[in-house]
Amino acid sequence: MPLNSRHDVHLEFTSAFEMLDFVQIVSEHMGRSIGLDEDSRHWVGVAVRESVINAIKHGNRNDSSKRVFVDFEAAPEAVPELTIRVRDQGAGFDPGELADPLAPENLLKASGRGIFLIRNFMDQVELRRVPEGGMEIQMTKRVSPQPTTDSVA
Repeated sequence: MPLNSRHDVHLEFTSAFEMLDFVQIVSEHMGRSIGLDEDSRHWVGVAVRESVINAIKHGNRNDSSKRVFVDFEAAPEAVPELTIRVRDQGAGFDPGELADPLAPENLLKASGRGIFLIRNFMDQVELRRVPEGGMEIQMTKRVSPQPTTDSVA
């Protein structure tokens, strides 16, 4: 049942991979609440999972004293959308220096595909360093309009 008002959820936890399943459940619930179809919810879940893994592993360097912050905002606009922000407390990086995972020299590398995949699964993605320290990725997925079943007479 789609929302008729804005709905926000804020999660804050230590750098623990055990939190991934809980974040996944919240992602599924929030996607369902704005009317995302099953495929869209799946790909949003993959993007959220990848961004939280990046925050724990690359941002916070598995440091259990550092925290991960995940914010979900479900907005029932004319075109409903789900915005997710994931922030770590790491040193940060320059998003312009990300290697192209499709470049021949990077095809066999085990890492470097997460941001690429996230950009392909979501409608809008922004990466930035935050003043309080760390990196934040903001991702938005909009509900696709359902095809009409109008019949032509």
